[in-house]
Amino acid sequence: MLLRYLKISACLFSALLIGQRASAQTDTLRLTFQDAEKLFLTNNLQLIAQKYNVDASQALIKQAKLWDNPVLSTDQNITDANKKFFDHSNGRGQIFVQLSQVFTTAGKRGKQVQIARDGVQIQQAEFNDLMRNLRYNLLLDFTQVNNLMEQRKVYQTEITSASAMVNAIDKSYQNGNNSLKDLIRLKALLFGLQNDLVEIDRQINDLEAELKTLLVTDPSKFIAPQITFTNNQVALDVPSLIEQAKANRGDYLSNVYQLNQNQHNLALQKAIAVPDVTVGSAFDQNSSYARNYVGLQISLPLPLWNRNQGNIKNARLTAQSQEYTLKNAEVGLNNDVYSAVKQYGLSQQLLGKQEDDFYDKYDQLYRGMAKAYQIKQISLQEFVDFFDSYRDTKLKILNQKLNLQKAIAELNFAVGATVVAPL
Repeated sequence: MLLRYLKISACLFSALLIGQRASAQTDTLRLTFQDAEKLFLTNNLQLIAQKYNVDASQALIKQAKLWDNPVLSTDQNITDANKKFFDHSNGRGQIFVQLSQVFTTAGKRGKQVQIARDGVQIQQAEFNDLMRNLRYNLLLDFTQVNNLMEQRKVYQTEITSASAMVNAIDKSYQNGNNSLKDLIRLKALLFGLQNDLVEIDRQINDLEAELKTLLVTDPSKFIAPQITFTNNQVALDVPSLIEQAKANRGDYLSNVYQLNQNQHNLALQKAIAVPDVTVGSAFDQNSSYARNYVGLQISLPLPLWNRNQGNIKNARLTAQSQEYTLKNAEVGLNNDVYSAVKQYGLSQQLLGKQEDDFYDKYDQLYRGMAKAYQIKQISLQEFVDFFDSYRDTKLKILNQKLNLQKAIAELNFAVGATVVAPL
């Protein structure tokens, strides 16, 4: 029963692999990271939405520059003792017309324009930070898909070898030259490899969905990342990287611009305490001491009780709070850069030329061990142990490469710029 179950599982898995290969040949989109980045900058819907927020905030600068509209008011008689409506003939009736204009003082309009400009800078910084985060996610997904595809090759190599072994041992068993225990052990090994490969495909499918959302590509096409791995060491100067991060990172700059806006708002609130002046002119046809009276009007509120004290205090405390928020952001930025530089150095140490030579020889040994088992030079247990050791070592190699790619992504993310080119 166990043999039959393993055979059926192997057949179903083989059919699945054939279907996946056929689909991959016709619906694969092969991209380098540079190609993916171009698609991302052009198509990503979150970036497009945030760009509209930047444009919308720029419109507020124009609005802040506008003068207050003049106010026109009138008072006229509707009827008189003769029951005539709106009778203004022959100088009869009453007409009062007033036109007034508010003139702001203490530079309020200029301060409002400056606050609006600060708002544009904040929105632009948030746009840049969104792009930094999404680009970081794109690079991680891109490298992880590539890594899983490389893991898939390792499993496919072992599955091909194990399948050939199972077929050979099965024939040998039928001829009475091998034990059932050896056959079942090999089939169980093959079945385990096939299950692991299905799990890798599941992870690839999840990451593909994220990639297609970031790039806004055809959901029916498989994105195959094309990465040529290199390990070129780059000299890094932490203090200069910190200054570069302060100049580039949108999250840090957003806090800087918010502090500027709060300080400008404090200046505006103090200016609001200075009364605005309203200047106007009035025409009165009949109700004044002189007929057809024309007068000049000037008015301003007297700041006896309300001198905008509450808003001034609120603005001052908000600015002080933002100062500490900015200091906290600076501390976090420094730690991010230091940590990313250290992680990059640690990841590089694990990938030297000597290790590459060892890995190449390990591949040669793998092929020799498979042949040695077939001609009975080693036992099944020795072959299975080496089989597991080979897979574990190859996956560790891939994991080290992935860790270096992640370290590069973390470093560029921490600085807010491309310090080390993605692999």
